[in-house]
Amino acid sequence: MGSVPAWARAYMACVVLLAVACLAPLPHLRVSWGIVALLAVLYAGCERVTLPPRPRGAGAPGGETTQQGMGTFLPVLLAGAFLLPPAAAALVALPGALLARVEQRPRGPRRIWRAAQLAVAVWAASRIYGALGGRDALVTPDFPYALVPAGAAVLTFCAVLTVLDGGILVLAERAPVRGAWRGLFARSLAPVAVHGLAGLMMAVLWRSPYGPVAALLVLLPMYVSCWVFAQYHRERAAHQATIRALVQAVDIKDGYTRGHSERVGRASVLIARELGMRDERVEVLRFAGILHDVGKLGVPTRLLRKDGPLTPEERRIIELHPEYGHEMVRGIGFLGEARSAILHHHERLDGSGYPYGLTGSQIPEFARVVAVADAFDAMTSTRSYRRARPVPAALEELARCAGKQFDPRMVGALVRALDRHGWHPAVTADLAPADVSGTPPARPSDTVGRSAP
Repeated sequence: MGSVPAWARAYMACVVLLAVACLAPLPHLRVSWGIVALLAVLYAGCERVTLPPRPRGAGAPGGETTQQGMGTFLPVLLAGAFLLPPAAAALVALPGALLARVEQRPRGPRRIWRAAQLAVAVWAASRIYGALGGRDALVTPDFPYALVPAGAAVLTFCAVLTVLDGGILVLAERAPVRGAWRGLFARSLAPVAVHGLAGLMMAVLWRSPYGPVAALLVLLPMYVSCWVFAQYHRERAAHQATIRALVQAVDIKDGYTRGHSERVGRASVLIARELGMRDERVEVLRFAGILHDVGKLGVPTRLLRKDGPLTPEERRIIELHPEYGHEMVRGIGFLGEARSAILHHHERLDGSGYPYGLTGSQIPEFARVVAVADAFDAMTSTRSYRRARPVPAALEELARCAGKQFDPRMVGALVRALDRHGWHPAVTADLAPADVSGTPPARPSDTVGRSAP
């Protein structure tokens, strides 16, 4: 646990102690331990199912979270909350959480945190459910009243996870206190509510004449849906890994523009959302922005790093990088429209661009978006050979060139998006000292790869 900050370790210890307190009444409970054991085994088995990797950035030391709703198989846990006393319901979560796969290290603290977090959340949900008479409604059965305590239990479960996740975000991830909890509850509520309905169906069938066997049938569609969800996330993770590897290769080859690709992707997304594009297209456009310069991998490194003026022949070689990039990604099916942006992002509306001299609407929409995002970041990024322009000056230059070089619609969308959201890019380039005259050294070869004049 050496990589976990001291305050985060203390916070985790408090949550673990709270979980132990939730389990304290177990020796005095009159409960069917067979049901507890069966639910615990079911949950542990479901947790061993291949589930999607949990995203970094929330919910556990180093960034693993259980708050993502579908990242944990919840129907069994919530069925336990509906069927069992609070302490016994909390116990159901422990074996599965302690035995679950953990991708990142330190694995031991992550498992302990996850087990404690789930135990406390399930205990609280079961407590609320029982206080509202939910278990009596299961026996009667009394519908739709039974939905009221179940809904309250789901809200409690989400609220507890949100509070605990936000705390670990602040202490382990050093997230701002104001924003640590923002959106956690809303993002988890819908998927947890779906799992809660499945858990309630399990509990109702379990108490019905059909018994536990019928209740287990509820798990089959949920199991299949989680498996499909896992496959989707696994494919998405593979896409991200492919793009990350290509971008890292470009950054290594052309260190002057390190971080440029990610920022172009971010600016492209701002433009796309302002234009009202569907989420699927926005994601593909982000890929286009990130990969727009991948063709530089086919350009000799000596040309990318040349300090002096380029010869006409060298300029023609560098201007081949969009075609090189298109060839490199041609077989990557998930990129879709992004491939056209990679090929045509240096085209200009007046036909003076390259590689094919397309004009106006002949230039694909994605390419027109990336061209504006590329030029904007090129002008507003500090490089070792020149200072960044202020954002207003860069936008003024884009507006001046709109209609000739850039699509005015895309420029206007960027201006509106920046008015609403601002622009706070990370400075990633290494800053070299200026020459003795106080003027940053020029690097003419870089201007060839930019869309900005």
